[in-house]
Amino acid sequence: MSGSSLFNPCALVPVFNHEQVLGLTLASIRRLGLPVVMVDDGSNEACKKVMRQLAREMDQVHLIERPHNGGKGAALKTGMQAAAQLGFSHALQIDADGQHNTDDIPGFLRLAEARPGCLIAGMPEYDDSVPKGRLYGRYLTHVWVWINTLSLVIKDSMCGFRVYPLQRSCRLLAEEPMGDRMDFDSEFMVRWRWRHWPIHQLSTRVIYPENGVSHFLAWRDNKLISWMHTRLFFGMLWRLPRLLLQKFKAEVE
Repeated sequence: MSGSSLFNPCALVPVFNHEQVLGLTLASIRRLGLPVVMVDDGSNEACKKVMRQLAREMDQVHLIERPHNGGKGAALKTGMQAAAQLGFSHALQIDADGQHNTDDIPGFLRLAEARPGCLIAGMPEYDDSVPKGRLYGRYLTHVWVWINTLSLVIKDSMCGFRVYPLQRSCRLLAEEPMGDRMDFDSEFMVRWRWRHWPIHQLSTRVIYPENGVSHFLAWRDNKLISWMHTRLFFGMLWRLPRLLLQKFKAEVE
């Protein structure tokens, strides 16, 4: 996908100790002709070696190295800023661990090109590999997101397979504080919605590979997510008059 001066997308892949499957993930992306911005979020030496080798051997793979692990959100913030500086217009976020279906990338990008200012986000379709605790826990986040946006527009805010319009996304990152770990994906979507910017969601198959590497720490990340929902709730109360006005206008239209 060569892109144009107006639509010039890349894949954005945050990496933290995913050396076992990273090569397969990047190969699937590059087969589609999509450039890659790969962000090392303070991985171990074995993973760093693999990433540096892949960046040398694979065409149009840009490696950005963070000195310390800051979390998925921190890696995505770094990656979006780097992608914008490299001249890309959009960044397709995809996990390094093989959870996301790379066959769906062309459909996500076609929609992003047709609606360049729209956040394109995945709605996961799980198979039996999904941990039941993770599956049920998502529903609590769904409810909080609906409360904090006064809307049912966001069907799923936690899927890390999405296309960011970089100009708007970098502006949002510069103007709004956001979490650096597993709380980032949901918070970004809520704050995007608060600005009344468009969102379109596409169904996509998501798997949890056998022997896959997950960095979700239940005690830490659930605490961060709970605090994120609380923070957003009070942010919603402060924005309540404007959100109600937006809702009224949408219903009239």
